[in-house]
Amino acid sequence: MATVPELSAGKVYIGPEPRQDRSVKTIESGEKQFDGTLAVTGPAFIGGHSETASGVLNIGTNLGNFSPEIAGRALDVEGDVNIVGQKATNAVYIQGDLYVSGKIDGDNKGRLKSRFSTADSLPAKPFDIGHPSKEGWRLRHVSLEGPESAVFYRGRLTGSNTIELPYYWKDLVHEDSITVSIQPIGSTQKIIVMEFDNEKIILSGNTDCFFHVYGERKDVNPLLTEYEGKDRYDYPDPNFNENSELSVEGRNYTDPNYEFPRNTITT
Repeated sequence: MATVPELSAGKVYIGPEPRQDRSVKTIESGEKQFDGTLAVTGPAFIGGHSETASGVLNIGTNLGNFSPEIAGRALDVEGDVNIVGQKATNAVYIQGDLYVSGKIDGDNKGRLKSRFSTADSLPAKPFDIGHPSKEGWRLRHVSLEGPESAVFYRGRLTGSNTIELPYYWKDLVHEDSITVSIQPIGSTQKIIVMEFDNEKIILSGNTDCFFHVYGERKDVNPLLTEYEGKDRYDYPDPNFNENSELSVEGRNYTDPNYEFPRNTITT
């Protein structure tokens, strides 16, 4: 270790005899002059490390005859971290799993981009699982698609002529978008829809039937089913564009500037 008498107390320099225009300048001049500054001119190794260590600063875990007390995570940082990479790609490389407890914002590339592109280009959204009844087979369904943001409610009605819809439909579903399908059980029945809104469906007479009720959501703008563009990022409403400059917290899914015509009206 070189002796540098001109350095102030509390500063340590490790390396060859420093040149006045380089090594010493980094710790003796400029705006950031702190007691306790450490200048090391070569790669530094802290803890155990493997032969693949090749950084300027190498921090390892217990890989040799080190005390068990220092084994564990190689680095703990409490506080914000800003990394400014000098490479156009792979500025940060992680070999192993990554766990993040908070939100992540960013673009994608490589294998992740390929998977997203493949999913976006599929003609239908598949659901594929091992077959529950036939050994060596698989079961494949696809998502139901339609020209609206719809919800449904289904069940059986007995001893009453009123289908009570979920209480939250009043604030979730357009009243004039309701449709209902009825299937009598046991015998032919003359069942007529007398009244309907987003709270209840009133039928004629006593009934025993299956029912299926659809409604279009009103907590989001209606879907624009056809629009001009080269890919899905050209959708006119930026609130529904994951590449939009709008923050997730600042998006308005009922933005009046993009209130497109309704797709299903039943009154």
